[in-house]
Parts: sequence; structure tokens; C-alpha cells
Amino acid sequence: MIAYRAMLDVPRELVQHVARLLRAERRAVGTRSGTRALTCFYQALLVLVWFRKGEDKTTLGAGFGVSRATAYRYVAEAVRVLAAQAPTLHEALARVAGEGWSHVILDGKLFDTDRVAETTMSVKGETIDAWYSGKHRDFGANIQAVMRPDGLPIWTSEAMPGHLHDLTCAQQLDVTGALYWAASELHLPALADSGYEGAGQGIHTPYKQPADGRRLAVDNRTYNAVLRSMRCRGERGFAILTGRWRSLRHSTASPRRTGDTVRAALHLTHFEYRYLPESC
Repeated sequence: MIAYRAMLDVPRELVQHVARLLRAERRAVGTRSGTRALTCFYQALLVLVWFRKGEDKTTLGAGFGVSRATAYRYVAEAVRVLAAQAPTLHEALARVAGEGWSHVILDGKLFDTDRVAETTMSVKGETIDAWYSGKHRDFGANIQAVMRPDGLPIWTSEAMPGHLHDLTCAQQLDVTGALYWAASELHLPALADSGYEGAGQGIHTPYKQPADGRRLAVDNRTYNAVLRSMRCRGERGFAILTGRWRSLRHSTASPRRTGDTVRAALHLTHFEYRYLPESC
């Protein structure tokens, strides 16, 4: 194996921030000094290389002088620690409302994973692959996210099986309930695409084209145009995450862990955008 020098385009402050979180975790679990192969700083650096470049963990471990198993364990530990820093949905909504934003944007995305053998029963009573999305024709985990009007993601959900529709995921995760609360108590409505049609009060979706082929009324077309112009910035949310953190583009781990990985990347994104709460 040949070694070579490389650069990592993340600020040193981010490495130090992750190292501080890992140091606190080691103290919490009672890790004795000198018993780990890497210091907190170099573990943080290893983890950020994985997030930023999506490196194979065997190669990544070799580059840091640790075994494949240790590299996997270090990444899993850091993902758990970082994911725990992400805000709850109610906290995120209350903060956005307090900052004076007029609305939030709800969207969902299928995060690509390896093929999974788990099966489930469809609404038609047929046996189907639980993590296969017919819409995307691929295996993956459905992640729901809420974005500010400028596109910055403020919250991401647990992973849901890829065969489920966005509205079903939002309902089962009680995202819709939190958004009802935000609309009524915080005067913070949510905008969403047609996949959330019927979500309920406070979640605005476009009018669909009539099934009989008639054109929408002028008022409805105008409403859709305004909604589309306000919602389009929300498309940046997932692009910010997957564009910056390449490990999110494809996962070889259990798809149920995808939610933690995305939340960990969300915390890293909030650090780079200086959007962490003061307690951090």
C-alpha cells in the first residue's frame, strides 16, 4: 500500500469542535487515558475525512495506522455523538419562528443504500422489498427534512423504509403533528410538494391537475406559481448535505442507521454555517 499526502477542505475549528465532543464522550464512558489508538483530534480528523470524501474504511484506517475494525468503530462512535447534538423538530421550529422567518419547507429524499433483503407487505397484500422505492427504482432510506426559506436544513428525521411515500413517513414520524403546532402556535406554516397532498392544516401543497384533463383555474395556477417560487429554495437543503458530505451519497451500512448519519452531517453543516445554538 502506498501512502501520499492529501488535503482536507474543512476548517481546523470543525476538527477541534468534533474532538471536544469526542473527548466529552470518552470521559462520560470512563475511557482511560492512553488506551485508545488515536487521540480525540485524530479520531475527529479520521471521521471528517470519511464524511467529506466517503473513503473506504479499510483504506481510511490504514492511512491513520489503525485496523479496519477500529476505523469502523471510531466512525460509528462519532456518528452517534454528532447525531445526539442535532435539535429536535420542536426546538428547530421554535428557533426559526424566533428568528422571524415566515415559513418552513418540508421535503423528503431517498438516500441510496445497498440492496437489503428485508421484506414487508404492501397495501395490496403483496410481499415487497421494504427498502425498495418504486418511484426511484432503487434501494434506500426515506429521510424527511425541514428547511428554512433560504434552504438551510434545520432538522432531519429517522430513516424510514424506502417503499413508503413521503406523506406516510411524515405522518408516522409525527412530523405533520409538529408542523400543525408550528402553524397554529408559532404562525409558521409549512410549504411542501404534491407528495404531501392531504397532509392537513398549516401544510400548503400545490393544486393538482384535474383528472379529466381540464386546465386549472387561473387562481389555482397563480397559487401554484407563488408556492413553487417560495418552495424551490428548499431543494437546496438536501443538496447542501449531500454535496458537502459525500458519505451520504451511498451507504453500505444498515439503512436504519442512515438517519443518524444524516443528523450527524446536519450538525457538521450547522457548525460550518455558524448555526449552532449558544450551548454548543
